[in-house]
Amino acid sequence: MTPTKKAPPFVPTEFHVSTVEDDEGALCILSIQTTQGLLDIALDGPAADAILNAIGSIKAKLETA
Repeated sequence: MTPTKKAPPFVPTEFHVSTVEDDEGALCILSIQTTQGLLDIALDGPAADAILNAIGSIKAKLETA
């Protein structure tokens, strides 16, 4: 299937971080306001580490470009 219309990009305009805690531990809520709406992401410790590693890789590629 060939797409006929390209979707507009989700450009981040605002970031907020909060934490919530329950019986199983703490979660970080990363809220990203974009040009297309609000995106909320719940992260536990390993997921937050994965995001940091990904951002580190992206920054390294940007610095060498």
